[in-house]
Amino acid sequence: MNKQREWIFSIDEIDETANDFLKTFYSQKIVCLNGSLGTGKTTLVKAFCKALGSFDEVTSPTFSIINHYRSQNNDIFHFDLYRLNNTLEDIIETGIEEYIYSGNYCFIEWYDKIKSILPTKNVVFCELKYINTNKRRLIATTS
Repeated sequence: MNKQREWIFSIDEIDETANDFLKTFYSQKIVCLNGSLGTGKTTLVKAFCKALGSFDEVTSPTFSIINHYRSQNNDIFHFDLYRLNNTLEDIIETGIEEYIYSGNYCFIEWYDKIKSILPTKNVVFCELKYINTNKRRLIATTS
């Protein structure tokens, strides 16, 4: 059964939002994020990593495509597929499926390019929308 939740938050409330999100979707470890440039996708991933107990510095993987973070109990993978202009076959050859099906947390920005290889269950699809300079709307729906 699909579940949907919505949050409206400011940067001061982002840690609380991330904690609530992870409690709400505790069994889903693949989190797919869409939103316009500058809506705060990477900032939200930073809050997710903090909530999961990571002390690693979270940065945008725009140029590296993937960043790996660790916490005491989790490996966390953060993807930014914005720059990938490759075919799906080329993307698959990078080994991305190994990460996605590893059972670890995967936060995937600009996931549309790999939507066809994502699992059919236990994925959270998120849309991050700009409300104003201080507020964002996060709409999350499970597959």
